[in-house]
Amino acid sequence: MLFELIAVIVAGFGGAGVALLARKLLGGRLPRWVVPIAAGTAMLAMAISNEYGWYPRTARSLPEGLDVAATAESDAFYRPWTYVIPLVTRFLAVDMGSMRTNQALAAQHIVDVYAFARWEPVRKLGVAVDCADDRRADLVPGVTFAADGAIQGATWHRVGADDPIVRTVCEAGAR
Repeated sequence: MLFELIAVIVAGFGGAGVALLARKLLGGRLPRWVVPIAAGTAMLAMAISNEYGWYPRTARSLPEGLDVAATAESDAFYRPWTYVIPLVTRFLAVDMGSMRTNQALAAQHIVDVYAFARWEPVRKLGVAVDCADDRRADLVPGVTFAADGAIQGATWHRVGADDPIVRTVCEAGAR
């Protein structure tokens, strides 16, 4: 966040510098108010660029095996440009390298899911996915495993095959 603030400030100085140079080259024919307008416009453009660049930059930096399963877009009245091009502010990534499957229950897989959000720490959650019944359960405290590997004490949610986590895990589990 500090680096983004510095980038916005530097962009403001750059915009003001360009406007000052333009005034000098044009012999002062541009009004003085062009300088702060140019600085503010450059700062706003840099802030918008940082906001829209967060998701692609973060997704590209994910390690191998961490697959983006879902994104959440947002729009806001104080960001009117987001009504034209929605802004991705959160996403879920499934760690396919963490997938564990019990051979006795081959349709059930356990994976780690990471929740990324702008300006928030990354959260990690264990998730059980049942590909046969298109359902999933969060592995929260209190969930245990029986002697045969069956999951006990989990609250299963029937989410359907189009759920992004179920789809990502089940497509990889079928390979």
